[in-house]
Amino acid sequence: MTTIPSQKPKITITYCIGCNWMLRAAWMAQELLSTFQDQLGAVSLVPGEVGGIFEIRLDQELIWERKRDGGFPDVKELKTRVRDRINPQQDLGHLDRATSGE
Repeated sequence: MTTIPSQKPKITITYCIGCNWMLRAAWMAQELLSTFQDQLGAVSLVPGEVGGIFEIRLDQELIWERKRDGGFPDVKELKTRVRDRINPQQDLGHLDRATSGE
């Protein structure tokens, strides 16, 4: 039995329109949809009116905030934070493997 989209977790990315961060937000949405396509109910982009806003929420939980977390998440950090909340056992493939030199 599959879960209907309305019951699946939803991601909301709120971005600053004055800072022209729409493309960054859209790229992150695409990355999340590619990785968690059967586990997410939606990924929404919300134009923000507050100067410098960039927030990512999973349902109502704030999982990334640009000012609080020191900039923008890299794709590994973002996918890890989402995975840890919706399906901790999921393998993220090469993102879960340490790179050489670490």
